[in-house]
Amino acid sequence: MTALLAQLEIHNRSADNSCVADNGICPGWIADNFDRYLTPLWQHVFLTVVSVAIGFVIAFALALIAHRRRWLINPIVQVTGVLYTLPSVAVFFLLLPITGRGDTTAIIALVAYSLLILFRNFMAGFENVPFETRDAGRGMGLTQRQLLWRVELPLALPEIMAGLRIALTTTVGLASLAFLAGAGGLGEALFDQIAFRSNVLVAGGLALLLAVVLDLLVLGIQKAITPWTRAVSA
Repeated sequence: MTALLAQLEIHNRSADNSCVADNGICPGWIADNFDRYLTPLWQHVFLTVVSVAIGFVIAFALALIAHRRRWLINPIVQVTGVLYTLPSVAVFFLLLPITGRGDTTAIIALVAYSLLILFRNFMAGFENVPFETRDAGRGMGLTQRQLLWRVELPLALPEIMAGLRIALTTTVGLASLAFLAGAGGLGEALFDQIAFRSNVLVAGGLALLLAVVLDLLVLGIQKAITPWTRAVSA
């Protein structure tokens, strides 16, 4: 019985090795080597969350300034639009001589790509606040700062959170190229030539799952902090 089990194990290993050599989808090899995807996954999470968080802060500051000085909207949109249209691979390689290989280069590039999405949604949220609501706030004696934080910003939250969801899912995809800057991530596993099809299946699936999880997480937060939208829908 022991000899039979040993022969079966040898046979399975031979089959897995053949599958890997042929770059096929190898369930046994994936099960035995799944831990090799965990570190890239956490690197991917780190790059995505940190980049979008920094981009959110910068875009929020720009939106607050542009909300009061409307003439700044077009220049900010144009600059962030140029950054967004630059090829991601080219940006990584252009930054390498300046910031070197590692997380810093990847995060700078990913932040730049998130700014246009976040800024536009901030401004859309502010612009969609009804004039009557602002006028009622002024009639109650609210200052400009109070009007912003107590009226305009809460009512702009649905558009702001929608922009955050788009930025997160977009950044998950772009972060797959961060390995070109030496920052790791799922892209490194995705383009590994060993068991290529298995890597595409697992690393690609994990990236897709990460995007879905982050999107649902932000959606849940949005519903929690904007209860009035549920009341309106009802």
